[in-house]
Amino acid sequence: MIRVLKVAPQSVAAQLGILPGTELHAVNGREVGDFLDWEFLTADDELAVAARLPNGDEVMFEIERTSFEPMGIELEPPRIRRCANRCEFCFIEGLPKGLRRSLYVRDDDYRLSFAYGNFATLSNMKGKDISRILEYRLSPLYISVHATPWEARKVLLNNPRVPNILEQLTTLAAGGIQFHCQMVLVPGINDGDVLEQSLADLWRLGDAVLSVALVPVGVTQFSHLYTGASMDAGNANRILSRVEFWEDRALAERSDRWVFGSDELYLLAERELPDADHYGDFVQIENGVGAVAALRARVHAGASKLPQLHGRRIGVVTGKSMAALMPGLLEILSDATGARFTLIVAENSLFGPTTTTAGLLVGADIRRVLEDHIAALDLVLIPAECLNDDNLFLDDQSFSDLRSAFSIPIIPSYDFVDVLTGSAINANCSSSLMTVAS
Repeated sequence: MIRVLKVAPQSVAAQLGILPGTELHAVNGREVGDFLDWEFLTADDELAVAARLPNGDEVMFEIERTSFEPMGIELEPPRIRRCANRCEFCFIEGLPKGLRRSLYVRDDDYRLSFAYGNFATLSNMKGKDISRILEYRLSPLYISVHATPWEARKVLLNNPRVPNILEQLTTLAAGGIQFHCQMVLVPGINDGDVLEQSLADLWRLGDAVLSVALVPVGVTQFSHLYTGASMDAGNANRILSRVEFWEDRALAERSDRWVFGSDELYLLAERELPDADHYGDFVQIENGVGAVAALRARVHAGASKLPQLHGRRIGVVTGKSMAALMPGLLEILSDATGARFTLIVAENSLFGPTTTTAGLLVGADIRRVLEDHIAALDLVLIPAECLNDDNLFLDDQSFSDLRSAFSIPIIPSYDFVDVLTGSAINANCSSSLMTVAS
């Protein structure tokens, strides 16, 4: 059973009298258990929907509609499948206590993998789940493989009952399901021979494996489960050497690179990052694969369209991992606009100095570094990735509180170009100044 959250005006559902709070029990005689059932079972033009209205009345809605006409129903959020593992590298196991409760939810849900691109380990899957994926053709999926050798995977996931991922992937591949894979690499556990075996196993699955991302383990000062060695320049270089081997093979045999090292691996190895052409369609950019190349490409493409900002003094806040790469981008922006850009590097106070990505900076970090620079600036750009949909940082500080603490505009930005256009910068500056004044 699923429940209706909202009904769009003048929609099919509204015309039928379906109301918020209505329970949807079955479609054409098949039980509806979640949003996937609803989406796939309502694909037909003729439907019989068994439901219970908010007043308790049991009804059967007979529906005839034209092809592709939406029902106009928004469902209540599903109950998320929780993760049963305690991975060596689990981000949630590296969180400090006292943050908002939603940050401690460990999801491991194949439905979210299909719907939103969330990575899932498949470790809580049962036979009926595999059958459902095959029936509904939930493809592509995003799968946290980490290691195909079973014993290594048990160690990594801290779960002796984890199923054999290679058997699961083989079954899915035979049913026509494709997937993007990731491996979070822990030195001494799933690098070296285990990595090589894993890549060979995935390669043998053929076209089912669309891409593989290799990501170095990231730990915070609170990561109490971690037993592996540190991910240093030597480890990163060895991993990238194997990436290059498999890239060359994939390009020769499949005309696609297939396996990618994350940006962080290149930074740790102190290697030059590839350009945008290296990453094709950026299929794993959310995994930190090609994010720097994409940023560089957007800055180069958008710089010529920026307005003149002569005399403006603009601060740019970032984390330590991007500190060496940012000056070149800011020089391009300065040449294009005439503005003077100041790079402001913040250290992560919540997770510790080993966490260097800009997207995990918290409000307290940004507030602290700005106090020493604000007098010499007219405008500050901060990483938009630091904020959630409610404009909260990970330490629960709100963006509005940060902005009101300073007398100049502070604007979240993804790539600088998005806010430095004439209309965007004027609108954001006016809004920020109004907030400060109030």
